[in-house]
Amino acid sequence: MAVNIKDIVRTIPDYPKPGIMFRDITTLLGNAQAFRRAVDELVQPWAGSKIDKVAGIEARGFILGGAVAHQLSAGFVPIRKKGKLPHETVRIAYSLEYGIDEMEMHKDAIAPGEKVILVDDLIATGGTAEAAVKLMQDIGAQVVAACFVIDLPELGGKAKVEALGVPVRTLMEFEGH
Repeated sequence: MAVNIKDIVRTIPDYPKPGIMFRDITTLLGNAQAFRRAVDELVQPWAGSKIDKVAGIEARGFILGGAVAHQLSAGFVPIRKKGKLPHETVRIAYSLEYGIDEMEMHKDAIAPGEKVILVDDLIATGGTAEAAVKLMQDIGAQVVAACFVIDLPELGGKAKVEALGVPVRTLMEFEGH
């Protein structure tokens, strides 16, 4: 019997603050069949395509992005919070709910014209994903798609990424935030 991966995602009410329904994918990652199915579904539209790199956003995007890169025989690029990478970086500032943060990647991680897929576990308001796409586009990457396991459609993040000309693939949606 095929596993329904949405049923595997754990919901934790009032985390990290009251009113938030936290969608925890660690239960999906820990279930071999669900993890494999999620990765296969994220990869499916690009199977057999020439994708040069998969970029993953810290931290759960590293886990999923590494698996997606492996399936596509592509390289993997970590996109991290400011100050975490040891070599020369390019950086972008982006808005958070309460202020501004910065993310960066190695300057030489993606060559101009390379085809890249962005991967993370969840898209909510889209600020982080939007910044990651802009960061890669600024250095000349061709961002082919952005893939997420979970979409919280009420928060509008998918539309922000699509407005940059990048198609968004998600495997499931949850109401609320």
